[in-house]
Amino acid sequence: MIINLCFHGIGTIDHEREEGESRYWVATDRFLRILDEVRESPNVRLSFDDGNRSDAEVAFPALRERALRASFFVLAGRLNDPASLSPSDLREFRSAGMEIGSHGWAHIPWRGLGEEEARRELVDARSTLVEASGGEIDDAALPLGRYDRQLLGRLARTGYRTVYTSDRFPARSSAWLQARYSVTAGDTAESIHSVIGHRAGVRDARNILASTVKRIR
Repeated sequence: MIINLCFHGIGTIDHEREEGESRYWVATDRFLRILDEVRESPNVRLSFDDGNRSDAEVAFPALRERALRASFFVLAGRLNDPASLSPSDLREFRSAGMEIGSHGWAHIPWRGLGEEEARRELVDARSTLVEASGGEIDDAALPLGRYDRQLLGRLARTGYRTVYTSDRFPARSSAWLQARYSVTAGDTAESIHSVIGHRAGVRDARNILASTVKRIR
């Protein structure tokens, strides 16, 4: 089993694009200590959602310094936004062995989208990111973690290799649908150590059950 850890922003957020976003920004010193905590844990995989500028300014140099790799799930609609990653950032990430994935176009939930919106979020965003990053986009991360059976079917038909959620339980390395733990502003190296080393319990069972309900509804 593996532990997928997901970050959204590093440092201090200037302004929230969505209400509550600051809860998912981790102070730089805490982020660096968390990386030091996980660097010797081969069962931990790292990812970054939203394509915030801090991915290039803080996360990428820190990962390279520690010889760590990560996946960056980018919003195609924010490319070249001053607060976001640019195509040149994505190409630099790729050249350093990082993975680039799709987080859609506009950071809206994918569940319940009409055909036109679904095409923009699942297909057009992917094509834009392929061109911007200079490589294939095989993986996707669900914005806001919301999904159902219909959406998973759409993603499968679109041909994504792996889809990442926010369901907070360990995942099988070979699973198509991968649960992740979102790191929040309140997390520390100690709390992440507990996540990495924890034994399955009641909370995991509840989260797995919730995921199962989402898949069949």
